Amino acid sequence: MNRLIPSLAALALALSHGSAFAGPAEDMRARTPEQEVIYFVLPDRFENGDPSNDRGGLSGGKLDHGFDPADKAFYHGGDLKGLTNRLDYIQNLGATAIWVGPIFKNKPVQGPDDQKSAGYHGYWITDFTQVDPHFGTNDDFKALVDAAHARGMKVYMDIIANHTADVIQFKEGIAEGYPYRSKADYPFSRRGGLKGPAINAGFAGDADPSTGNWAKLTDPSFAYTPIVPRAEKNVKVPAWLNDPVWYHNRGNTHWKGESAQYGDFVGLDDLATENPRVIAGMIDIYGDWIDRFGIDGFRIDTARHVNPEFWRQFVPAMLERAKAKGIPNFHIFGEVATGDYDPALLASWTRDADLPAVLDFAFMRAVNDAVGGAKDGGTETLARLFTDDALYAGGTKGALQLPTFLGNHDAGRLPMFLKLGQPLASNDELLRRSMLGHAMLLTLRGVPTIYYGDEQGFVGHGGDQWARQDMFASQDPLLTDEPLLGTARAPTAEHFDPAHPLYRHIAQLARLRRDTPALHAGSTKVRASSEKPGLFAVSRFDPKTGREVLVAFNTSTEEVRANVVVEPGSARFRSLAGSGCPAAPTAPGSLGLTLPPLGFTVCAAQP
Repeated sequence: MNRLIPSLAALALALSHGSAFAGPAEDMRARTPEQEVIYFVLPDRFENGDPSNDRGGLSGGKLDHGFDPADKAFYHGGDLKGLTNRLDYIQNLGATAIWVGPIFKNKPVQGPDDQKSAGYHGYWITDFTQVDPHFGTNDDFKALVDAAHARGMKVYMDIIANHTADVIQFKEGIAEGYPYRSKADYPFSRRGGLKGPAINAGFAGDADPSTGNWAKLTDPSFAYTPIVPRAEKNVKVPAWLNDPVWYHNRGNTHWKGESAQYGDFVGLDDLATENPRVIAGMIDIYGDWIDRFGIDGFRIDTARHVNPEFWRQFVPAMLERAKAKGIPNFHIFGEVATGDYDPALLASWTRDADLPAVLDFAFMRAVNDAVGGAKDGGTETLARLFTDDALYAGGTKGALQLPTFLGNHDAGRLPMFLKLGQPLASNDELLRRSMLGHAMLLTLRGVPTIYYGDEQGFVGHGGDQWARQDMFASQDPLLTDEPLLGTARAPTAEHFDPAHPLYRHIAQLARLRRDTPALHAGSTKVRASSEKPGLFAVSRFDPKTGREVLVAFNTSTEEVRANVVVEPGSARFRSLAGSGCPAAPTAPGSLGLTLPPLGFTVCAAQP
């Protein structure tokens, strides 16, 4: 029981470091989503607090238990106890909320014989009610949440409603790799295609959401004949998930059109989220995690691959469940993944599916390109971002709740994009570009989301497995074969250095964001942009006083001297961060700035 009660010494340490929003649970609950700074972490790659659970209680070799710390595709040993032990490190960075990668019990290993990998990432769920033994126990998760809450920090869970682990197999199509079979060629009313025998009499199609209609779909062999291996007949929890009738069973998606919603993700069993039984089941599953642990939000994986009607029922149910638990500002944001600058796509899911927020992939693209991810990239797209905020439900105010980020566990890290865009840049230049990107992340609109390890200069060779390095001392040769930014520390060492320049930079700006309402809740007016690298500037406005905070960035490698428009009533300025500000405008409405190469400044108008 003692581990569930935070010590006074720990609380004193947190307060002594100026921890963001440290305080009682009521103060934490009162914070709205845009007030947070999120730290996103994959537990397996963060800290190993209990080596006894490295194999998840399973015997055999790596293909049985999934543990191999020298292989980037397998478990490395991080767990919830390790994450709890490092809360000081996360909080002193300035993070106020922790987004924890999926912790549910996974199928340990899956995939073709020549492509097997482990569920260290958490997205191959078999038991939606338990923590995966590789990460610890439900009690360990409770200890993490309680310890975070005692510090005034929130905990967001990463959840999946689109699919489960790959358990269901198909009798047909093995040689072809189970290609997707469409509703037109393989309707619900025939077994195995248009010429097959009639099945599911009276079923009016999946556009009819009534329970009576779905009760008539009793045979799931309309496209393929689903088979569940005997050893896995009861592996899924809750038990209803073991019946193939609750799945689409149409083969593997090709990521386009109808298949994006109905197809399996490389074999992962795709739930029929149109079915009212599935909707009710998912509401029960995730509502129970709110009830039991008092978590503060959900990041929804693969949200765009679920029908919008599902989210229109699921989201209100979760918000209601949270309010009943005393959590009025429960933050829900969905993943609508895209590699393009496409705010219209992102915004459509806040309107059609009523998702309160989505991960801001448009911000990632615009900032990455502006700070060097695109060779000779300008800042016009970044400037357009704030005009496009009108597309989101709630308009510019709704956009304040969009989690913004520079890279992640799927796309890759910011320095990797920078190396592609600036192949001749030195490590020092890449560091300065990364610091510029983080300055944008922490001073522009949205909810800043820091991907674990970015604050320690991790780079990576690409996305997915290549962007999931270990924070603890790593044994993986493929993830430790390049120098980090901003440090001479060996890539194989542990990486929890609070003196790292990126760590200190992020911590400073996170505190500034917390203490400056214009930066976390203010509206935005674009002041300067360019089709080439150079000056980009915006004014943020305090939502109560209307007072201006000018934020300016130099995305070029040359010094910039320029006059920037400010409010005529902004007569005096004070420097809050960066390279410094003039004390007064050159003339009413015009502030003269000098910015060093790849530099920035934050200037607050004074009363």
